[in-house]
Amino acid sequence: MLGDYVLTGGELGALCIIDSVSRHLHGFLGKDESAVDDSFSEGLKGLLEHPQYTKPREYRGMRVPDVLLNGNHQEIEKYRLNERINRTKIRRPDLWEKVKGNFTQS
Repeated sequence: MLGDYVLTGGELGALCIIDSVSRHLHGFLGKDESAVDDSFSEGLKGLLEHPQYTKPREYRGMRVPDVLLNGNHQEIEKYRLNERINRTKIRRPDLWEKVKGNFTQS
């Protein structure tokens, strides 16, 4: 299942399948580690992915959180886990119900 929407033909659905399968081929993403934290990967254990940021540090009033810029990898991972939990709770409460016993938010 791709989601709750209707496509105009099978081509787009086929492309999604090709993309999802190709991501598992060695070298397709450049670094094999790139897929570890994707939503629905084993790395996240049922949680949605955390927000992604890029340069510049501020764009149209949106800022990269300071914690992501401070270089403290432990704090960054803690922040990302909290963001994953919050996103999953809000966007996919059905998923959260399945996995919430595995996480404590701090």
